[in-house]
Amino acid sequence: MNEVADRPRLREPAARSSFAPWNDPAETPLIEFREVTKRFGGFTAVDRLSLSIYSREFFALLGASGSGKTTLMRMLAGFEEPTEGDVRLAGESLAGVPPHRRPVNMMFQSYALFPHLSVRDNIAFGLRRDRLPRREIAERVDEMLRLVQLVPQADRKPHQLSGGQRQRVALARSLAKRPKVLLLDEPLAALDRKLREETQFELMNLQYDLGITFFVVTHDQEEAMVLADRIAIMRDGRIEQVDQPARLYETPRSRYVANFVGNVNLIEGTVRAVDGHLVHLEAEGLSMIVPSETAPAPGTRACVAVRPEKVTMRRHDGSPVGTPNALAGEVEDLAYMGDYTLFRVKTAHGILEMSRFNVRRIEEDPIRWPDRVVLSWDTEDAVFLDR
Repeated sequence: MNEVADRPRLREPAARSSFAPWNDPAETPLIEFREVTKRFGGFTAVDRLSLSIYSREFFALLGASGSGKTTLMRMLAGFEEPTEGDVRLAGESLAGVPPHRRPVNMMFQSYALFPHLSVRDNIAFGLRRDRLPRREIAERVDEMLRLVQLVPQADRKPHQLSGGQRQRVALARSLAKRPKVLLLDEPLAALDRKLREETQFELMNLQYDLGITFFVVTHDQEEAMVLADRIAIMRDGRIEQVDQPARLYETPRSRYVANFVGNVNLIEGTVRAVDGHLVHLEAEGLSMIVPSETAPAPGTRACVAVRPEKVTMRRHDGSPVGTPNALAGEVEDLAYMGDYTLFRVKTAHGILEMSRFNVRRIEEDPIRWPDRVVLSWDTEDAVFLDR
């Protein structure tokens, strides 16, 4: 029996798609980082960072190692204090409030289960430390066991469980105390790829069903894109961009964000003219037309970002290309990925990538190495980046 397939669907798609409290001026954030800085000696881990997170939001903090994301989470949990600025929860400052007095709970990457305790006792551990009545502890543990579908495994020890089951025990233990916010530090890193993909949807369903704010820290961009209502990209202790996954991918605001989230082709060019919302660029013989909300001055150096799946490819018949957003090249590498094939094409502007979905099982006259090709893209599929 497939546990994931048999799980009842808890999320309401229509309700979830309309969930956007950050767009409502009347909404008050649940969590606020106000001009927060954290220094360790001469090293600045978080630098004058401001960020708002809303009730019932599944929020992801995404960044490379050393970007400051875990430090930010630890300040919310109370394991670190800001050097400057303020962290607020439900309108109240958390300055000086110890971790065990904060209405937040943290699920660690290692899960940190007690090997000598059963699943039931692991879940009950924090409740017993809080000296809750026995009956209330038993009721909450039973509720959590049902929620994470581990009733048959309640009396097993951690070593008798699969990786996914141990992950759910850690999650149940964190949720048993009914925190306002659940902090998850790389929660799926220890799982294999298949199980990680399945567990992502379980986490989404649980979060929506419980109505608890989830704040996840991860370096896995795919994980963040699947789980989160919004994602913040961190770099060198600062926020590069906060947005919904689709907007983050389709409309990055900087070269760093475009390059960090998914695969992308970046082509440097010089602005030659601006025609309304269209910017005309030249890049050593390649002419490009890109939509832009800003009007950069002619002569400005900028960058055009195009995702590989937005690029089309045809054989080069030897005639001059001569059209905007198109250039010739030679297939240098290709990788068959099953559902799509990735082509790496050598051009005058370096290696550009193009991905093509394999919609047919057998393709007649396929393009191979080292065929000459022409790459092109539609104007609306390119993104103008001036930083």
